Amino acid sequence: MNKKSISANRRGFTLIELLVVVAIIGLLSTLAVVALGSAREKARDSKRLSDVKQVQTALELYYTDNNLYPAPASAITLGSTNYACLNSGSGFTTAGCSDAYMGQVPADPLSAQSYTYTSADGSTYEITLTLEGAMGGFGGGAATATPSGITGQAL
Repeated sequence: MNKKSISANRRGFTLIELLVVVAIIGLLSTLAVVALGSAREKARDSKRLSDVKQVQTALELYYTDNNLYPAPASAITLGSTNYACLNSGSGFTTAGCSDAYMGQVPADPLSAQSYTYTSADGSTYEITLTLEGAMGGFGGGAATATPSGITGQAL
């Protein structure tokens, strides 16, 4: 056989070579999707902790001026339409606060979850939230913010 006829038969890739390349690309894309999902979870948890710290700061400013925290009759969902801002005179109210400590109270990044605020007598408060995974020294799950800080399941 001459070299010309051998090179004429080797113009493309074999089926095995193509299958190996497709398998490698599939594996890499699967790993990328899994890593991206974990990054989204961590980003939402980071936003939750940041949101609650901002609300705590606004509540401390409210307490400084009023000598008590807002004390609604029952637990409220922060960031909902009825409790969208923290007003100086009336506590958590609908949007459009004229003298706001916090003009837009944040809501949880997932619509299935929420931040819940309670205060029995205005001397203290609790904000409950749920973390999706381990974040900032917390092991995930339920966490509670009070005037003394945020506590949750330890790692």
